Amino acid sequence: MRDAIVTALLVAGLALAGFATLGVVMMREAIDRLHYAGVAASSAVCIAAAVFVRQSFSLIGNKALLLAVFMLVTSPLLSHVTARAIVKERGR
Repeated sequence: MRDAIVTALLVAGLALAGFATLGVVMMREAIDRLHYAGVAASSAVCIAAAVFVRQSFSLIGNKALLLAVFMLVTSPLLSHVTARAIVKERGR
């Protein structure tokens, strides 16, 4: 059962990463690319969750959990700051 959950999380994470990559490559405007860059954080969280489910509370599992929390906290902040920089640059 645990292997099925790990496999499902890895497949979801890889699918989200592929979708985010295609979106970033295909969008023309930088502000549009930010929407797909946010999906990349979700893919990292899925992959970290797969590692955590597989390793549980071990050194590797704890690091995966910290990585997931770090990505969930910093990704919206990074997108917001990048969007503000784009808007300021366009205003010049």
